Amino acid sequence: MSSRPERKRKAVVVGAGPVGCLAALALAKLGWSVEIYEGRPDLRLPSSKAASQQRSINLAISHRGIAALEAVNPAAAQRFLQDAIPMRGRMIHTLSGKLDSQKYDRDGQWINSIDRALLNEGLLDEASASNDVQIIFNHKVTAVDFDQRFITVQDNASGLNSKVNFDFLIGADGSYSVTRRQLMRVVRMNYSQEYIKDEYIELKMPAGRDVDGLPVFLLDPNHLHIWPRHSFMLIALPNKDKTFTCTLFAPISVLDEIRTPEAVVSWFHQYFPDALCAIGEKILVKDFLNNPRCPLICTKSSPYHYKDRAILLGDAAHSMVPFYGQGLNCGLEDVRVLSALFAQKGVAATTPEDVVTSINDVDERLASALAYYSKNRHQDLVAICDLAMDNYVEMRHSVTTLAYLFRKTLDNILYKFSSPRPISLPSLVPLLSSTPFTTVDPRGWLPLYTMVTFRPDISYATARRTAARQASILTSLQYSGILLFGAAGASLIFSILLRGLKLSK
Repeated sequence: MSSRPERKRKAVVVGAGPVGCLAALALAKLGWSVEIYEGRPDLRLPSSKAASQQRSINLAISHRGIAALEAVNPAAAQRFLQDAIPMRGRMIHTLSGKLDSQKYDRDGQWINSIDRALLNEGLLDEASASNDVQIIFNHKVTAVDFDQRFITVQDNASGLNSKVNFDFLIGADGSYSVTRRQLMRVVRMNYSQEYIKDEYIELKMPAGRDVDGLPVFLLDPNHLHIWPRHSFMLIALPNKDKTFTCTLFAPISVLDEIRTPEAVVSWFHQYFPDALCAIGEKILVKDFLNNPRCPLICTKSSPYHYKDRAILLGDAAHSMVPFYGQGLNCGLEDVRVLSALFAQKGVAATTPEDVVTSINDVDERLASALAYYSKNRHQDLVAICDLAMDNYVEMRHSVTTLAYLFRKTLDNILYKFSSPRPISLPSLVPLLSSTPFTTVDPRGWLPLYTMVTFRPDISYATARRTAARQASILTSLQYSGILLFGAAGASLIFSILLRGLKLSK
C-alpha cells in the first residue's frame, strides 16, 4: 500500500533583512517551501551599495545571535564571524583625552563588530543557495488577508498588483511593518510606540597609513570606543577595511543648532577633539551635513500571532534603541526560539496533496506553537527593550562616574568568588538548538551585562529580575560601607579630640 503524496507547505516571509533571511533558512531546514518578498532592490547589486552604507548602525553580534546562526546553519555562522572584529571592552575617551579601557567580561569574552550589509549579504547568499527558498526583490507587500491566506504584492517596476497564497506568513519587515499594521485589523493587539528625544548621525573615520602606505586602524580595533558627554555621546566600531563607523547620538535640540561647517568643527573641537583629529575636518563636515539624521524608536506589541496563519519577528514585533547591542541578536534569537518550538511541537512542514484547505481549517499544532511563542516570548522582549533604554544613560554618562566604577568593581569581585567557572558558548549551542525557552536560574553572582550578552541560556526577563535583586544587595553593601567608613571616621575624630584634651591638661 503506497503512501499518499505530500506537498511542502508554503511559507511567505515579508522582509529580506537578517531576521527574514534566517527565518526562511530555518523553515526550509524544517522542510517548508519558502518565498521572501522584499520591497527594496537586491542589496548585493552594485547599484544598492551606496544607499546601504548610510542606512544603519554597525552591528555588534554576540552570543545570542551567534547561537541562533549556529542552530540554523553552523557553517555559515563560522563564515560570518570571519568578517567580524572582536571587541573585548569599551574604550572610554574623556574630554581631557585620557583613555580608560573597561573589559566586558571577567573571563575575556567579547562581542563582534560586523557590517550590517556584509551580514545581510551573506544571509541572502545562503537563502539564495537553498532549493527551498525563493527571494523576490522590488515587490512590496501592500495588504494581507489572513483568513483567505494571501498577500497583495505590488511590483515596483510595473506598479501591477498580484496575489500570493501562503500556508503560513512571517512578518520580518522592520519597525514600520506593513504586516503588523495588517495584523492589527484581525487581532486585538496591544501596541506602543515611543520616539526618544535623540537622533543619530553616522560618520566615517578613515583608515590611517603606515610607513609603507598600507591602511591601519587609527584607534584600537578591539574596543568599542565611546565618548560619553552626559547628554550625548559618540561611539565608534571597527570595520575590516581599517575604518571605523562612528555614530553620534544627541538630542534633537542640540543637533538643530549645528547647521554650518564652522559650527560642526567648533562643536567637535569642544567635545570630541581627538575624534575630530582622526576623522578630519573635511570628511566630518561632509558626513555631518549630508548624512541623514535618523530617529530612535522603541515599539512593543502583543500578541505577535494570529491563529495558525502568521507571526511577527524581529523589529516588526519589538524594535528597541541600540544601546545594549541586542536588536539584531534578539531578532535572530526570535528565529531560533520559533524554529525549536516548531520542532518540539511537531509542526508539520508537509500536507497531503489531495487535501484542499478551507479558510476555516486550523492546524492545531501550528496554532498552539504560535500562541505559546506569543505568551512566553513577550516578557523577554519587554525586558530587553527596557534594558536597552536604561543602558543609554550608562553609556553616555554613568561609565565616567566613581559610583559606577565602584559598583562595577564590586560586581566583578562578587562574580569572581561566587561564579568561578565560565560557561562557553559551544557548550550551550546543543541545548539552545533544541530548547525554545530555557529556564536557567543563574547560580552565584552574574553581572547584568554578562547575563544579557554572554549567556543566551538565561532569558532576558530572568536576567533583568536577577540584576534587580543583585542591585538591591549592592545598594545595601554601599550603604553599609558608608556607615562603616562614617563610624571609623567618627571614632578617629573622637580619638584625636580625646588626645588633644589629654595634652592640654
